[in-house]
Amino acid sequence: MPEGPEIRRAADKVEAVIKDTSLEKVEFGLAQLKPYAKQLEGEKVLRMETRGKALITHFSNGLSMYSHNQLYGVWHTCKRNEIPGTTRQLRVGLHTETHSAILYSASDISIWPTQTIHEHPFLQRVGPDVLNNSVSEEMVLERLRSKAFYNRALSGLYLDQRFMAGLGNYLRSEILFAAGVHPSLKPSQIGDDQLRSLAHHTLAICKRSYETGGYTVYTELREVLEAKGVNFEGTRFMVFDREELPCRVCATPIKRQTYNGRRLYWCSQCQAM
Repeated sequence: MPEGPEIRRAADKVEAVIKDTSLEKVEFGLAQLKPYAKQLEGEKVLRMETRGKALITHFSNGLSMYSHNQLYGVWHTCKRNEIPGTTRQLRVGLHTETHSAILYSASDISIWPTQTIHEHPFLQRVGPDVLNNSVSEEMVLERLRSKAFYNRALSGLYLDQRFMAGLGNYLRSEILFAAGVHPSLKPSQIGDDQLRSLAHHTLAICKRSYETGGYTVYTELREVLEAKGVNFEGTRFMVFDREELPCRVCATPIKRQTYNGRRLYWCSQCQAM
């Protein structure tokens, strides 16, 4: 499933081709949404807001569309006359005179009045978005210390969208490694300096992944690896998907274990209990 950085990049991609331009044609593939098509034709997309793995499209007529890609949903953008052939099911088609933005295969889509979109059940229960510029390290630190999360194992907490929206499996491994924290520990079990490091890397790793298209390694190491001819998958992560490969910091073989039903990677030396 795509995580927060991938959803924000998808939103950027859609905004780049249709934002602030009149929609000449709107299509919906779900029966319950079809009546909204005519209401949106002639309107403009004002902005695309992300809340973790959910995307909210705000239109100029006071309506907003909630969509969640889940496992199989994907946004595709193209010139209006170059829509690709595909076996995927069209769910949303937003077409200007020159370009199209099409959402395929997603099933969790609904239209709301913009003023009440915050009442959507998913949006009511998720935490702050990790890529929202208004979210600070102090805010993350405050949540780590809060009663709701202080005694939760980090392995589970960093998958819980109520804690921070947009975190996911690869980000969990990468953030905990960068902060030097063992995944079994709870915020209540680590010192203040390490908590602050964790808060810092929670935002920094997510921002780096967003800005680089999926890399969580720091820039200097990435450049060294790429100069050696290492491909994207072999370069992008510090620990995730690197079981038994040497840690990039201390050369200890990276471990893999299932936590909360999903694979997690860590270094037993850099992240000792």
